[in-house]
Amino acid sequence: MKVLTYLKPYRRPMAIAWLLMLVELAVELIYPLLMAIIIDQGIVKKDLDVVLKWGVIMLALSLFAFLAGIINSFFAAHVSQHFAYDVRESLFKKIQAFSFSNLNRFPASSFITRMTNDVTQVQNTVFMSLRIMLRAPLLVLGGAIMALFVNVKLALVLIAFVPLLMIFLIWMMKKGGALFKKVQQQLDAVNGVMQENLAGMRLIKAFIRRKHEEDRFIKANQGLRDQTISALRVVETTMPVLLFFMNVSILAVLWFGSNEVYNGKILVGEVVAIVNYGFRMTAALSILTFVIMAFSRARASSQRISEVLTTEIDLIDHDKIQCSTPITNGKVEFKEVSFHYPGHSFSVLQNVSFIAPAGKKLAILGATGSGKSSLVQLIPRLYDVDHGTILIDDVDIREMKLADLRKQIGFVPQETILFSGTIKENIGWGKDNASLEEIIEAAEKAQIHHTIVQMPDQYETVLGQKGVNLSGGQKQRISIARALVRKPKLLILDDSTSALDLKTEAALLEALDEDASTLLIITQKMSTAMNAEMILLLEDGQVIAKGNHHELMAHSSLYQRIYQSQFGQEELVYG
Repeated sequence: MKVLTYLKPYRRPMAIAWLLMLVELAVELIYPLLMAIIIDQGIVKKDLDVVLKWGVIMLALSLFAFLAGIINSFFAAHVSQHFAYDVRESLFKKIQAFSFSNLNRFPASSFITRMTNDVTQVQNTVFMSLRIMLRAPLLVLGGAIMALFVNVKLALVLIAFVPLLMIFLIWMMKKGGALFKKVQQQLDAVNGVMQENLAGMRLIKAFIRRKHEEDRFIKANQGLRDQTISALRVVETTMPVLLFFMNVSILAVLWFGSNEVYNGKILVGEVVAIVNYGFRMTAALSILTFVIMAFSRARASSQRISEVLTTEIDLIDHDKIQCSTPITNGKVEFKEVSFHYPGHSFSVLQNVSFIAPAGKKLAILGATGSGKSSLVQLIPRLYDVDHGTILIDDVDIREMKLADLRKQIGFVPQETILFSGTIKENIGWGKDNASLEEIIEAAEKAQIHHTIVQMPDQYETVLGQKGVNLSGGQKQRISIARALVRKPKLLILDDSTSALDLKTEAALLEALDEDASTLLIITQKMSTAMNAEMILLLEDGQVIAKGNHHELMAHSSLYQRIYQSQFGQEELVYG
């Protein structure tokens, strides 16, 4: 299993922990033998020296085992904590490397559960395996062997049911693993409802949907409760079964042993030793119940973690790429591009071809679902095309290093995402080691600088979660500044000026003209599209018209209808 490979760097401390655990185990297995000696040679024969001698030895062994246990716990904690740290780090890095199609395979709530609850389950099991998990079965095995060493006949009575009980435990482990996997999946569902509610709390309050959302959460929570109860009910049945058969075995030892002592065929100390081994084996089997529960949950969790770690990233650099390719002009060309989202059969783009000249503005218009956002997401290779080619500066983007390609593009998505931190940190997030001067310059171009300096802490103003203390237009302009701080030759605005008034948007576009960057802008505003050197009109994933404003007014009925809907019939005649 993939998760277990993260234990390899800690083989030495694991070996030390197991060695110390074996020391504790050895002392525990020797105790009944020493007790038998004290009883038979000391108490029965009334020899106080023997009692004192072996009593001191037992005390010394107890102290030695105690120290071994303390040190064992230290190493077990060291290994388990570092193991969990490594797994979480690898999970986070793997998720960061996922393509959009990879991400679509897992709900966001599932990632959270896997990185927190699932990792914790495996971490605790690693600690238990180094501390007590292996000790329990070894104590059962060692106790049986030592009992045979003391008296074969009585030992066979004691261990008669042990093989059947071990088979029963293995079966319960497999069954428990399947049940606890369903528990973790149900936990994903609960986290999913919680995440959606926290993200949409304002909408829930605005629509007075509190009761509806409470019912959704109750349903998911009840599912988690019922699934957990079902899993625990099955696993918990193991302890009564184990205790029953082991207690029967101990009673049988006492009955047969008393007869043997009465007939002088066995010493009292031997009976006491075997009964002691029986109690220790019973305690170990009881611990195994909790071990099985923990192991079952850890097994289910490790499978879920491994599922993420072993997922093949489907969007990577090709091996033949040797060096980075700088974007010097920003010319974009689509050649017969078709695309469909993974897991869907229908195409969202079909045979799209166009050229966005370097340093010019290309406006993309179209109804909802026409493929506008899908088109611009292909440029930084958030997805790969099915057919056709996308070129930047006449170079196929698949021949560019993925990191270099994205680093040279300023991309502002349709959904504005701001991170916890200051305004300065959010704008500077777009470029490593961005200076304050670069951040201010980007903010000025994005038409947000004047607003920022009026705030009490200016660029050090701390934003609420997702920028809750900002208006929609302010969030959009900070998001645009984040893209502008890297001074890209190619800037993509995916309907990210929708919350700006016409005056602010006009000032923004005028400031962008000074950079001589190629601008691809998805917009619903005809006033914005009219000022672009080229307009692309999409419908059902196909380019049905392209040209400047006057060309489309003359030849495209759809463009005329869009224009008319925003400016009225008299403007259409004038145009």
